[in-house]
Amino acid sequence: MYIKDESRNPTWSHKDRLNRVTVSAALAAGAPGVVVASSGNHGASAAAYAARAGLPAVVIASAESPPAVQTFVRSYGATVLTVAAEQRWPLLRDIVDNLGYHPVSNQTVTHTGHPYGPEGYKTVAYEVFLQLGRVPAAVFAPSGYAELLFGVWKGFVELRRLGLAGSVPAVFACEPAAGGPTTRAVATGAPAAIVETGESAAYSILCEVGGRRGVLAVEGSGGAGVLVDDVALSRAQRELAGAGLWYEISGVAGYAGYRALGREFDGPVVCIATSSGFKDLGVGQTPVTVSDNPTWRDVQAEVERR
Repeated sequence: MYIKDESRNPTWSHKDRLNRVTVSAALAAGAPGVVVASSGNHGASAAAYAARAGLPAVVIASAESPPAVQTFVRSYGATVLTVAAEQRWPLLRDIVDNLGYHPVSNQTVTHTGHPYGPEGYKTVAYEVFLQLGRVPAAVFAPSGYAELLFGVWKGFVELRRLGLAGSVPAVFACEPAAGGPTTRAVATGAPAAIVETGESAAYSILCEVGGRRGVLAVEGSGGAGVLVDDVALSRAQRELAGAGLWYEISGVAGYAGYRALGREFDGPVVCIATSSGFKDLGVGQTPVTVSDNPTWRDVQAEVERR
């Protein structure tokens, strides 16, 4: 089993692959700026790539997004508007219609995504193929709207069509048990699904709506949807941190899904880890205890306690 570490991208998440392409599309279209509705990785990445391209960026964040992440987004010079979650999409549409900004967020009832977005995500497949020297047996990815999943699947499909690879891996959409639109759509045979969501610490991938592209990837590869609860996600996060890899809880859903499925594969398995741990809710808010003249015995006791 291999971890594909996406936290090493410029803004520390997989969204950089998407926005390298979407902001390029905005430039090619002559748009005066870009606008995105996002509470985390997507907003930060869009702001960074817009800054690099010399375009203004408007990021519409929900009031529930972590303050540290909003600070992160503002550091790139973006205009950040914090609004109630249900107000984000109407405001985004108004900005597109009246200011002509290029939308790098979805505007349809079920998720269709940016038309060029998968062209960025498919580079994950190219890299995995080169790094392993072969096609893996399976790929597990954290899935909200499942755009990453679709892009990775598309990349492997194109490698096969070009005659460079002989197969396509099974891809698995790993979603919070409190949501799971792709898993629902696959299970019911629907082209896409809208679900009610509950509480989950995995806010980055807790989505009410899915899209057809994620369903196509799962069904076209012989994969499945996998639901993981917060207990499984927290366990996966701790295990990877113990191996020196710290990701936000949403980012470990692929690994958690692989563990939960418990299936053996005839070949290597790749779990995509999508973003840095500092983007989690509550990061940096735990009070620090100042030790009063600790001795080496106190240190030894603390080490043994852990």
